[in-house]
Amino acid sequence: MIRRLVIEDAERCVGCQSCMFACTRREGNASLEDQRIHVKSLGGVARGFTVIVCRACKDPSCMYVCPVDALQKREVGGVRLSSEKCIGCGRCVDACPFSAITMDSETNKPLVCLYCGYCMDYCAYGVLGVEKV
Repeated sequence: MIRRLVIEDAERCVGCQSCMFACTRREGNASLEDQRIHVKSLGGVARGFTVIVCRACKDPSCMYVCPVDALQKREVGGVRLSSEKCIGCGRCVDACPFSAITMDSETNKPLVCLYCGYCMDYCAYGVLGVEKV
């Protein structure tokens, strides 16, 4: 089943960062580094938080700027990274209109959402959801 991560209700985000921990835990780490989803404050608790994650663009700009075709378009939007092709140039990071792509500090490869929905399972506030396409 093809899946796509969606933000159900960003207003519910309390900035707990559980989704960020879950993302790194999925790969055997327990930290707030090198995750594929981000929570940022909009100016304190009174103003709320925003969730930054791949929006699975139908026409992903990150894919077009890759000089070695390491990002392949998914049928339902978003991209899939081919790490062996990636040269770590970071052009995809700059091209993402949502700032959803970051670079892995150890491998120097982009961190792109895997659309697994693992983060959603750890969000106690119903901010995230997975759409089956």
